[in-house]
Amino acid sequence: MERKLSTPLNKNIIKEIKAGDVCYITGVIYSARDAAHKRMTETLEKGGELPFDIRDQVVYYLGPTPAREGQVIGSAGPTTSTRMDKYTPVLLDLGMAGMIGKGRRGAAVVDAMKRNTAVYFAAVGGAGALLSKCIKKSEVIAYEDLGTEAIRRLEVEELPVIAVIDCEGTDQYEKVLQE
Repeated sequence: MERKLSTPLNKNIIKEIKAGDVCYITGVIYSARDAAHKRMTETLEKGGELPFDIRDQVVYYLGPTPAREGQVIGSAGPTTSTRMDKYTPVLLDLGMAGMIGKGRRGAAVVDAMKRNTAVYFAAVGGAGALLSKCIKKSEVIAYEDLGTEAIRRLEVEELPVIAVIDCEGTDQYEKVLQE
């Protein structure tokens, strides 16, 4: 099924999304890769707060290339999601609604998704230049010292993704392998 989604994502919307759905996300999402996830987790362990309210938000596993003149952002393709797996359950427990990346997820992440009613989307790897055209605004909001891995607040318009794992734990990768 094809779905047009607006962020933030509430649990009622997430419950309607099924693995295999093609979705177009419009609104605000946040970018964060492994270094940012590590720093967020360390901050939480020290009793600090995250640099943005993660409740009902979507995090894109992205480290964009520098923007060329006249562009909002450089190539914006997804990075491999398993690199965030050790940090993800904590963020899901804090209310993160969705993630965008590429590749499979571990059992602890899927369990946390089911427990917290969250969804995992895949963006097409290798299509970063095309995906960047859906990003209308990009602003570094935290960890600027991490360069491309800094956390960015992104305003997106019809960012194309596929729901790969839904909030019930149905995994599109597994379905395809079984077929």
